[in-house]
This record gives sequence, C-alpha cells and structure tokens, in this order.
Amino acid sequence: MLKPDCITALLPADLEKIYIAYSGGVDSHVLLHIVALNPALKGKVTAVYVHHGLQDEADEWAEHCRVISLGLGVSYKAINVSIDKSSGKSLEELAREVRYQALKPLLAQNDVVLLAQHREDQLETVLLQLFRGAGVQGLSGMPANISFGKGNMCRPLLDVSKQDINDYAVNNQLSWIEDPSNKSDDFDRNFLRNQIVPELKTKWPALDVTVARAARHCASAHVQLNELAISLFKQIIDESDQTLDIQQLKVLDSDKQSLVLRQWFKVNQLRMPAEILVSSIINEVVNAAESKNPEIKGKGYSVRRYRKRLFCLKAVKFDKPLSEQAWPINTKQIEFSDNLVLRISDSKQGIPKHLWEKAEVLIKFRQGAEKIRLPGRAGRHTLKKLYQEKGIPPWQRGMIPLIYIDKQLAAVANLWISADYFSINEEPCYKIDSNINIFTYS
Repeated sequence: MLKPDCITALLPADLEKIYIAYSGGVDSHVLLHIVALNPALKGKVTAVYVHHGLQDEADEWAEHCRVISLGLGVSYKAINVSIDKSSGKSLEELAREVRYQALKPLLAQNDVVLLAQHREDQLETVLLQLFRGAGVQGLSGMPANISFGKGNMCRPLLDVSKQDINDYAVNNQLSWIEDPSNKSDDFDRNFLRNQIVPELKTKWPALDVTVARAARHCASAHVQLNELAISLFKQIIDESDQTLDIQQLKVLDSDKQSLVLRQWFKVNQLRMPAEILVSSIINEVVNAAESKNPEIKGKGYSVRRYRKRLFCLKAVKFDKPLSEQAWPINTKQIEFSDNLVLRISDSKQGIPKHLWEKAEVLIKFRQGAEKIRLPGRAGRHTLKKLYQEKGIPPWQRGMIPLIYIDKQLAAVANLWISADYFSINEEPCYKIDSNINIFTYS
C-alpha cells in the first residue's frame, strides 16, 4: 500500500524547494501526483523534464509533462541536454550522468530533488552491481537520501513495490508515457527486468523485499568500513600535498591498504578504482624498491612514488608544448598557459634591472647537463644534482622554466639565481615569481 507519508518523512524540516525528476512515466507521475496533492508541499514543487533527445517522441513527451504538471498546479521546467556517446560508457550510464548534471545546479541549500525509483529498481541495481563484482558500497544499492549539489537527493518510493505504484496510478486514473525503449533487452537493466527478475520471482516471490534488506545490511557495513577508512587515511595522508606515507601504509594489512587507497581516490574526486588497479598500485608502486620510479596511469591521473611518498597526480594540460620563448621587451609577465606563468617584480635583491633590460632574455626547458653557479657555493652544479638535493620529484623537473640572459643560464624559475647575475647590493632588481607549485621532499 502506497502511503503519502513515505515522502514527507524524508524531507528536511527547513525545506525550501522541491524538484521532481519527471520523465512522464508511471513512476515519476505517481510521485508528482502524491506531492502535488499535499497542500503544504504543492507551492514548493517544480517538475523537471530532462530532454535527452534520444527518442523521436521526446518533444511530445516534454509537452505531455508540461500539460500534466500545469494541470496539477505545479511549476514545470524542461532542460535540454546532449549525450557524448564517444566516451565508451553505456548509454544507460551516460543518460543517468547527464540527468544528474542537469539537475544538480538547480538546488540551493535546503532544496531537494525527488527521484521515483522503487523497490524493484533497487533489486535491479543490486543485481547489476553483484554481476559486476562490486563491493559492499555497490551492493548497498541506491541510498534513500544523499547530499546532492547544495541540497539533497531523495528516493521516497525506494521501499514501495512496483505493483503498489501501478495500482495507485490506475486508481487515480493517471495518464502516463510508455517508453518503447523499456522493451528492448539490449540494455542491461531492461534485460534483467524483462527476462531474469520475473523468472526469479516465480521461485522467490518476495525477492525484491529480501534483496532490499540485504542492501540495507551492506549499506550499514559500508558506513562502518568508511569510518575505518577515514580514520586510517588521516594517519597516513599529508594534507599539504595529498601524498600518502608509504612506510605507514605498508604497516597495514592488504585489506586496510585497499581501504586507504579507495579513500584517497575519493578525496581526489576520482572514480573508484577496480580491484585489479588497487592491487597493481600496492604491488607495483607501494612495494617497489626505493631506487625504482614506477608509474601506473589511469584516465586523467597517474600514481607514482618518490622518497617514501605516494602521489596521485592529475594530468597537467598545456595549451601547447613547452618550448623556448623570448621574454618580450618591457613586459613583466610571460604566459605559456594558465598552468604556467612567469612574472618579474621590483626588488632590492635579485637580477639587476640594468642587466635584464639590456639583454636578450629567453625561457627554455631542461634538456640535460645544464649547470649553474650559486651564490655562496663553490663550483658549478648540475640541475640534476640541485633538484635531487632539494627533493623535487622527477616529473616536475621538465616543466620548471629556465631563464637565460644573453644565452647564459641566469635563473631556475623562482628557485635559484646564478651567482653571475645575483645582486644583494640593494640596487634596483627584479625577482622572479612563478605560479608553479613545486613540492620539495628532503
């Protein structure tokens, strides 16, 4: 029996606006109808139709949703989206992602978006996760309430059966859309819904109820594991650069190492790594010899180690390859891209202005074997040795700009100025600044 209070029980006390993801199908229509009949909620409701353009009838469906919404006396909003099918993800996953991306900006604090997924949807979700080899988080299924954008996402029908939803729709003489794609077994969820679940229910009629209970158990276990992961992570993470202490990580058993690594990916806002990737990071990077410099690449990031620290490096994209550039005369700044900018500013110590302003200034990048003589130190030193002394990770060294004055190496970004060009006589000088965040590990 579908009870309207299943919706109000999930809503926050300081609720401002309600957005209902309304596709025009029976599930979302029932949800919209229940909320619209509640006088305390009706004035806060906006039905939102996300127009994917995947079906020829999509324009008609958008108009149907508009008419139904206005007939119920609630606001209506249609959002047109496009789907990039070149990503390699399934169409189901892509459509869900763009829906969420469209809905999220709508919410302010104290706003909620309501989705109409029900108990059979939860059953399908858990089965799909099981077939994909998911852990307890995946087997937890869909949460009833979760933070979303600046507000919350709620699924108030998650413990309601599909039959109860259909009965409500018939009893209230609702008019809804039947999406023909729901009959296509090319989609994984449809195949489960149309072919597998009906067969399973002939043997286990209460399957949706028992699997939902199992999902709640997994969700509870996930909460406990998440608390453990956060506690362990805080002991190992260096907040200044988001690196992990390899020695402390190696003290943990493999299961706890996996928890920490997954928490690390979560903090870095990366997609959760598959089990094989976690194992590769542990075996090939964490447990590698200190003399080695292994790297595991993912989509948009790489995992590396340096001086007993584990790094998760997001890919740095430059507008164009780093190459030699002349510093324009009478300018205080040179840009290679948003990710690499060099500036000079007035100072009483640094490179004398009279040397800089009369010279040909070039910016180059490391080729190898460069040497520089530093103030207060005898002899000339290779950049390789200086980088090692300062503990600059190898992957940063190639993007550190080198400043040449009349073809002589005069400075290395904002790290060093050659003794041949450095003045401490409180004469007008330039100091060099860079937006590169160079980490050092001594």
